[in-house]
Amino acid sequence: MDPAGRAAPPSLNALRAFEAAARHGGYVAAARELHVTPAAIGAQVKGLEAWLGRPLFHRRPNGLCLTPEGRAVLPSLTTAFDAVNQAVRVMRAVARPRSLTLAALPCIAQLWLAPRLPGLQAAFDLDVAILTRDDPPDYARERVDLGLYFGEAPAGCTGVVLAQDNLFPVCSPSLAAALRHPRDLSAATLLHDSVWREDWPRWLAHHGTGALRPAREAAFSLYGIALDAALAGHGVLIGHSALVGEALAAGRLVAPFGDRVVAGAPLRLIVPEGGEGERLAGVIRWLSGDAPRGGLLDRVDRC
Repeated sequence: MDPAGRAAPPSLNALRAFEAAARHGGYVAAARELHVTPAAIGAQVKGLEAWLGRPLFHRRPNGLCLTPEGRAVLPSLTTAFDAVNQAVRVMRAVARPRSLTLAALPCIAQLWLAPRLPGLQAAFDLDVAILTRDDPPDYARERVDLGLYFGEAPAGCTGVVLAQDNLFPVCSPSLAAALRHPRDLSAATLLHDSVWREDWPRWLAHHGTGALRPAREAAFSLYGIALDAALAGHGVLIGHSALVGEALAAGRLVAPFGDRVVAGAPLRLIVPEGGEGERLAGVIRWLSGDAPRGGLLDRVDRC
């Protein structure tokens, strides 16, 4: 009770814990997002239910299920927290105009962004933080200004196509002499990223050698390590044109089968809502290369 005898409102932490648990469908993912323990999330939710006098979740063996009361309040809470997160984003931009936080696949950060980073910082005098992660961030809730990922832009974001991505075999020049036809790959070691293990089957099926069995395979948890193995002549890598262009241009890798490619998902710059403001407009144009100064959206596809 407050001094006037009115019931105190629930805490912000309790509301945030419930909203995250409801959105993720469980305490573990909510705890990961909010950097607390699942037990802490559960305690906050129970406290909120006690204040309300009604359950917000049905607890079932396979997870949580919202009650009618939970379903009724969730949209308003999600909208409210999204608005707060956007306000924090604006405050951060005002307070730290020279800061830029980019989230990217590790291979994109290493092979596409890192070579461009000195030029980007010189052009805009920026302090840059790069977060490497396989799964895209939650742009509405995490402190991320821009993302670099293959595929479509998520809801609430704009996607700027930076490069088309084609899949094709690449290897060192010393190995290329023995590769005249895709069936010659049966005597080779095929290299690939463990996450993108379908790349080779897609390419082989498209070019009529789907039943091919290579002499051996090597899978790597990071594409950059697979690329290093290809550069060292240890096997044939299924290349992504957005990532191996520099090595091809320098002659350190070659494409033994020429233009026999399979189209992949384009590399996109992900711009969260509010990211096309004055502070980042120049950065977006710079990263998108030849995008017209006055027509950024000519090369943009919206979700």
